[in-house]
Formats: sequence, structure tokens, C-alpha cells
Amino acid sequence: MATPYRTIKDVTEHETEVRRSRFVCALAPAETEEAAREFIALRRRLHSGATHNCTAYAVGTRLRRADDDGEPGGTAGTPMLEMLTRRGFADVVAVVTRYFGGVLLGAGGLARAYGGAVGEALDRAAALETVVEMVPATLATVSIDHGHAGRLESDLRASSYALRGVDYGARVTFEVAVTLDGLPGFEDWLATVTAGRAAAAFGDLVHLPRGSGGLTPPRRTA
Repeated sequence: MATPYRTIKDVTEHETEVRRSRFVCALAPAETEEAAREFIALRRRLHSGATHNCTAYAVGTRLRRADDDGEPGGTAGTPMLEMLTRRGFADVVAVVTRYFGGVLLGAGGLARAYGGAVGEALDRAAALETVVEMVPATLATVSIDHGHAGRLESDLRASSYALRGVDYGARVTFEVAVTLDGLPGFEDWLATVTAGRAAAAFGDLVHLPRGSGGLTPPRRTA
């Protein structure tokens, strides 16, 4: 996934009512399918008496899953997933719990209710400032001799580049995450602050929260 996407950093819950049926949507960050399944299992235990617990999740670039949990085919999980992807979200799982209110909604009504529940929960997440924009980056391995490593580490920590780790071996190696659009500037900056003493190699594609720095691990792209 070499394009920006949005995700959330905290669990968000929002409840709506449609013709006496309650729809409780819970969103959670999910960087792996295992994390998504664990959250789904948690919500199903929490709402074991509900009529339905429908689910959708988008993980990485390719993994997309949706489940109607007994609702008519394509009326619940699919519109939930479509809402996530249309809004540009990934690494997110959504569970919409329905408590039936006695009024049938029909296929179109169900699709609108389930998709709308996710949409409103995403709006709530945005209002709570838990939505994070992730931008594509690459992991740079920068090596330099011990005599100049201290100065480079200080410069990196003071810069806008995201220092991810330091390894003291025969040479000192720094792992730095650099946004793709910032690569040319990074190479120029590195050459200037080290007087050409450092060597850089570029590897895995990852995603960083926009404006992030420090030692928080980036999300690797699937």
C-alpha cells in the first residue's frame, strides 16, 4: 500500500436506532487478522444476547472480510466494509451489534442501517480525534563510524525524521523511517550533517502517522 490511508488509534463505540432496532457499532485498530478476530470475539461475548453481531475488517492492502451473522446475504457485513474502504480506512475492524426492535427493515433498509452505523462511528472517532492519517515511508539503514555517531544521533533526534532504533556494532547503525516524498531531502540532509561520512540503504515499505517521530515502531505494509 504505497498510498496514504486512515486508521484509528483507540476503540470507539457509537449507538444508533432505526425503527426501534438498536445498532451498536464498535471500531478498533487491527494491524493483523488475529487482532481483528480477537476483537470480534470480545464483542460477541459482550453482546451474546443480541440478535446479530455483524462484522467487517480491512487489514493491510489486500485482506478484506465481512460477515452478515445471519442477516440476509450482503445486507450487513458488505455495506459495513464498503463504508470503511470508501472512507479510506485500513487496519480497522468494525462490529455492529443489532438488537431487533420488532420492525423489519428490508434489504435496503438493513444495508443503510449497517453501513450508516459504521459511518456514524467513524464520524465519532474523528470528533474524538482518534483518527490517524498514515503516510507511506521507507526504512533507511544509516551507518557511520563510532567517532561521528554521537553527533549524528543528536542531529537525528532533533530532526523531523523518525529515528526507530540504534545498533552499536563495528559501525553504528541507525534505523530511520523516511516518508517517500521526503527521500531526496533526507539524502541531502544526511550528506550535509555528516560531511558525506554516513552510508544509507533503503529497505521495507512502511506507514507512519503523519508528523510522527521518536521510537514508536512503524506499521509495515502487507
